[in-house]
Amino acid sequence: MEGGSAYNSAPPSSGFDKSKVWDVKPLRSLVPVFPSAPQAPPFVCSPPFGPFPPGFSPFYPFSTPQPSQSPSNPEQSTPTGQPTQARTPTVPIPAPIRSFRTPPSVASNGDTGSSMEASKDFSMKEDGFFSTQKRKPPHLRSSGLSQKKTRHTPDGDIAVSPPRGKVPVKNFEIRLSSFQKDDGNRETVEYVLRTFDGLRRRLSQLEDAKESPTGLIRRADLKAGNMLMSQGVRTNMRKRTGPVPGVEVGDIFFFRMEMCILGIHAPSMAGIDYMIIKGDLEEEPVAVSIVSSGGYDDDAEDRDVLIYTGQGGNMNKKDKQVADQKLERGNLALERSLRRANQVRVIRGMKDTINATSKVYVYDGIYTIQESWVEKGKSGHSMFKYKLMRLPNQLNAFATWKSIQKWKEGSTSRAGLILPDLTSGAESTPVSLVNDVDDEKGPAYFTYFPTLKYSKSFNLVAPSYGCSCHSACAPGDPNCSCIRKNGGDFPYTANSVLVSKKPLVYECGPTCPCFPNCKNRVSQTGLKVHLEVFKTKDRGWGLRSWDPIRAGTFICEYAGEVIDKVQEKQDGGEGEYDDEYVFETNRFYEKRFKWNYEPALLGEEDSNDSDEDYKIPSPLIISAKNVGNVARFMNHSCAPNVFWQPVVYEHNNESFLHIAFFAIKHIPPMVELTYDYGTVQSGRNRKKKCLCGSTNCRGYFC
Repeated sequence: MEGGSAYNSAPPSSGFDKSKVWDVKPLRSLVPVFPSAPQAPPFVCSPPFGPFPPGFSPFYPFSTPQPSQSPSNPEQSTPTGQPTQARTPTVPIPAPIRSFRTPPSVASNGDTGSSMEASKDFSMKEDGFFSTQKRKPPHLRSSGLSQKKTRHTPDGDIAVSPPRGKVPVKNFEIRLSSFQKDDGNRETVEYVLRTFDGLRRRLSQLEDAKESPTGLIRRADLKAGNMLMSQGVRTNMRKRTGPVPGVEVGDIFFFRMEMCILGIHAPSMAGIDYMIIKGDLEEEPVAVSIVSSGGYDDDAEDRDVLIYTGQGGNMNKKDKQVADQKLERGNLALERSLRRANQVRVIRGMKDTINATSKVYVYDGIYTIQESWVEKGKSGHSMFKYKLMRLPNQLNAFATWKSIQKWKEGSTSRAGLILPDLTSGAESTPVSLVNDVDDEKGPAYFTYFPTLKYSKSFNLVAPSYGCSCHSACAPGDPNCSCIRKNGGDFPYTANSVLVSKKPLVYECGPTCPCFPNCKNRVSQTGLKVHLEVFKTKDRGWGLRSWDPIRAGTFICEYAGEVIDKVQEKQDGGEGEYDDEYVFETNRFYEKRFKWNYEPALLGEEDSNDSDEDYKIPSPLIISAKNVGNVARFMNHSCAPNVFWQPVVYEHNNESFLHIAFFAIKHIPPMVELTYDYGTVQSGRNRKKKCLCGSTNCRGYFC
């Protein structure tokens, strides 16, 4: 503003090093020191701009020159007409107090602004949080993009720092508004999770194909999470206490980074997440969520009560000296939450029943802290203990896991159990038959058979002679013919998870010379999860799992008899084959869902997996009315959690088509497994009322 006062003017930049400001302590922390009376100088009262007596130096803002009447001309003329430079102080000018900005204050209910801006950098702190640092001003930035840096975390994991700043990826469209990034919903949460897991699977596939040095720790989950956060693909960035929009009680996660990008628990390592809010006198931390996964000595067996151990003290670090825990950071936040009685989200971690080296995390809902105390641990050092109580009237989550554990151990019988194994030993994993709804004793009789039965030679694909590998097929091996048929990529990750939907997946067949445990035989190895056929309330019999299922996991094959065509019911009677137990590959699907990774995120212009439409040489029709397996019990849903994938492998020098089912997303235990039946394209158009109950239900299927 022209003619403004020097009191409101910014200090000149000449000779001013702003980096030194950070060493200045806040004024309220400085203790005044008064000289003794004999040494004290006389009290002097001088005008703001002088003159000053000898021995006294002016300070900012009084050390700056008085504003000129012509601010547009920085030069002043002397009486002789020669210009002179404006006088500047010879000592560094401290920044005004208004330049010391504090983070936006938070209301007591936990509402705050966006927790991480796109212009900030992400790095891992010692307590497991991602810290944010503002980017340098343009004149201090390097011209080129900084490389990603990899460092080891205290637990031996690899943390990959994304490129500094938000670097846009070519041809990648972020389908999230600023509102959806701050506050999510169910659709947004599922989109972010689907994008993360697709990218993680692709990164795992690329890592599996490389000849990595011995001892290198591969963490595709950390890489995928950092890449998405650097691009702003995340939600619920507005930190809060209580429930998180779009995340439901009972949701499961196989990676800590999934909880980070969804805003349910920010730190990727630390067990306590907290936020700073404004108290009565000063700012203080309050806990927003905790993860109890066996890292500390927690008492986590009760369904509604959790005795949680505080963090710190090097309790589980063999290479460090054990010490008493301190009342700081997360421990202090839990103590403050006890006094405030605010809601705390609780995530419980358990061992993955399918992959023994992994963990699975279940969101168990909202708890409150009831009490806290200090006790001596096994090491003899002090630990903080907190008792959390689960709020009533929430969906069962951890309680369901505990019930299943007792069923497997045999300590508690399954209510409504009709048969412990519907397959009579045909599957390596038993399939329970349960009805806790009514008195029906089971479905109509059928012969259980785990795979397809071809009544005559249906050579649906051109003849093939399989691979020539004499051990297990290795990812990235260009000499493996099965890998070449899949476009040069192994279709599965090292833990048997499907990477992408493909027009066709080629597996090694029974006559391939590779080992029977080859990773390219996923759909031929039988059931891996404990399934249960159960009676639904209004849709007949259904199928669900006792175990948590990771996205991309093989569930089962659609078994039955391959037939020429479907015979219709005639004159109200029952034809040879009933539509309820028929699977057809030529059905029409109104809306194809996107499941594969985004190639642009990895700088891929195009990908072998970009085409998710199936390319089946000839239609396949399967009847499971008389002969079939558990797939015949899967019901239809307009919002399914399972999809089918055509798989081809050879037998006796001929290739045959099979239908394999894989999980679309992470599926918690005891959640019904469903897929989209689609609609028939022929003249058969007998619509049936859909009872799936999803928000986007189209009302019918046929």
